[in-house]
Amino acid sequence: MSGLGAFWAQGDAVSRAVAFLLLAMSVAAWVLIFWKSWVLKRTEHDIARAVPAFWAAPTVDAGRERLAALDREGVLQPLLEAATRSPAAGTLESGGRLEDQLTRRLRDALHAGLRHLQFGQVLLASIGSTAPFVGLFGTVWGIYHALVGIAASGQMTIEKVSGPVGEALIMTAAGLAVAIPAVLAYNLFGKWVAGSEAELEGFAHDLRQFALDSRGAG
Repeated sequence: MSGLGAFWAQGDAVSRAVAFLLLAMSVAAWVLIFWKSWVLKRTEHDIARAVPAFWAAPTVDAGRERLAALDREGVLQPLLEAATRSPAAGTLESGGRLEDQLTRRLRDALHAGLRHLQFGQVLLASIGSTAPFVGLFGTVWGIYHALVGIAASGQMTIEKVSGPVGEALIMTAAGLAVAIPAVLAYNLFGKWVAGSEAELEGFAHDLRQFALDSRGAG
């Protein structure tokens, strides 16, 4: 019987619960890794195409149509809507300066887009930081459980101890195997999100200035 199989056969409910928890954390981490890789790469590609296409449009309406076609994750269109929308008359927002109104609306739209891009980052960070300790707990509990069983049998020899202890150490390795991809992905996604954030902030700044110039000219 393999080490993992022996550990599973000898383990109690706590050991098996820890194993199931690590499995669930691993599945969640890899689902997030594949999904966020797809979303962030698509966003990066769409921003690179959509922003130049918008500014090359002859009118704002034509630019809006181009964004609708190219902005598949919907992080650019809310910025345009925020820059072109007028507040309802008689509201506190409408009583402020135009510059402040634009800044507030664009900031809110930008934050909404970033929340979409950052979705799942907290879970990845949590898995990366807690999985080693979950695995370590499983190891400690497995060793304790194995030693109690050996002591009860009255056969406390090095051969009887080394096998169960070695099998329990599998949980520590499993915890590291779950944590390492989550940490690496978290760092990589943070870099991708930061790059997209810089592009979105630049687009928001340009839209704000464009809106001010257009209304000033009007």
